[in-house]
Amino acid sequence: MITAIVLVRTAADRIPETAQAIADLDGVSEVYSCAGDVDLIAMVRVAEHDQLADVIAGRMSKVDGVVHTDTHIAFRSYSRADTEATFSAGLD
Repeated sequence: MITAIVLVRTAADRIPETAQAIADLDGVSEVYSCAGDVDLIAMVRVAEHDQLADVIAGRMSKVDGVVHTDTHIAFRSYSRADTEATFSAGLD
């Protein structure tokens, strides 16, 4: 699974509608509205790299209200659950 974090700037008066339209796209697992330099953060999860171009450049960037996207591709995932599973292996 390939995960991309997409920072999205939107038209200020279209944030809720833009967020919902992005959330409805296949390949988008979550969309968060947030404070800071960007308006939305979208999590994209796909099986192949080619699908990133389809989801982000092909569809997300064309959603009404999207002004700019900045994509970050994740290499590894670290979480408390992953760490606990690793260190508890074989202890049961």
